[in-house]
Amino acid sequence: MIFFSFFSSLPPSLPPSSLSCYLDDDPLQPVTSDETVSVGGTVTLTCRVAESDNSSLQWSNTAQQTLYFGEKRALRDNRIQLHRSTSTELSITIADVQLSDEGEYTCSIFTMPVRTARATVTVLGVPGKPQISGFENAVPEGGKVTLTCISTGSKPPARLIWYRGDQELEGRLDVVEPVPDDPTYNVSSELTLEVSRSDDNALITCAVDHPSLAPGDKRSEQALRVLYSPEVVISPENNLPREGEKFFLQCLGNGNPEPTTYMWEKKDGELPPLAKVDGAFLRFEMLNKSDNGVYLCQVDNGIGNNQGEYTLLVQEDAAENIADPTAMLTSSGVDHAVIGGVVAVIVFILLCLLIVLGRYLIRHKGTYLTHEAKGSDDAPDADTAIINAEGGHSGAEDKKEYFI
Repeated sequence: MIFFSFFSSLPPSLPPSSLSCYLDDDPLQPVTSDETVSVGGTVTLTCRVAESDNSSLQWSNTAQQTLYFGEKRALRDNRIQLHRSTSTELSITIADVQLSDEGEYTCSIFTMPVRTARATVTVLGVPGKPQISGFENAVPEGGKVTLTCISTGSKPPARLIWYRGDQELEGRLDVVEPVPDDPTYNVSSELTLEVSRSDDNALITCAVDHPSLAPGDKRSEQALRVLYSPEVVISPENNLPREGEKFFLQCLGNGNPEPTTYMWEKKDGELPPLAKVDGAFLRFEMLNKSDNGVYLCQVDNGIGNNQGEYTLLVQEDAAENIADPTAMLTSSGVDHAVIGGVVAVIVFILLCLLIVLGRYLIRHKGTYLTHEAKGSDDAPDADTAIINAEGGHSGAEDKKEYFI
């Protein structure tokens, strides 16, 4: 009766969980704390008093069954173990916690009157790994796809979050359904996307947000496949196609699926005779300036078609651009001819001079011999003979006249 009148004297609005705070000024009043634990985890319940009067502390479960009385085990449940027992503290642990373990646990000290404190254990139902459904086949560009994500067994209900890469997406409000005969919930969420070619191979993630989980602990991914028409680019073998060389153009079609059909044509004309179509390639056996023009490649992958174009501008032969050996030889030959002509003229002039000089010398020598012969009869030496020869006739005449 004293125990009943004691609790009846508490304020009506005071919740039982505040009892320990209300009696904090009583050194024999036990003090506990509420605990939260996930299913399968371990929780520790601690009861303390400020002073000891050698009275024993006791823990009782939600059904008011005694678990431990001091150091003595009272309930045969191997999940429950003594953690610490002193004159002022009694701590126990409960391993492999189940949802049925949730509720209020009571710590009592058997004094006069008996003093108690309650600790509420909240057990979190761990949500299962989310499962994504609703996507089986590739979706054409511009189409819509609806994905559904479901997670089961959460308590309280989990929250589902959608991501594309690192970007959070907004899905429909989560649908929460209680599990029959179970305190857990199943949660589902839908996401509808209008896809583009940039979504091809994009990862859509459904992640579970719940107090029992660390961020990112449980998530599932779904890769999207989007069908789209090809984008066409024509790639040349090199950027300086030269006359006389082999050359090819490659048609690159980026689409899903890969292109299967390639068609080549020349704008405003027919393909050159030496140009051969080889699937995605257009090959030129020998480039000519007449090959200049705009070439088109049309690509089809069954979803759509597209075309690209390339303007071919054939450069002159590299040898001609640098230096034409034939031209160099011709120029060199002209120069040599001119030089040869000049040399020939000089040689001719020299020969003429030599001939004239030779004739002169020959004539001069004849005169010398003739004069020498004429004056040699009476001259004692050659010089005298010449001198005599030069004036021989007059001397002879004089001499002749003299003798006559």
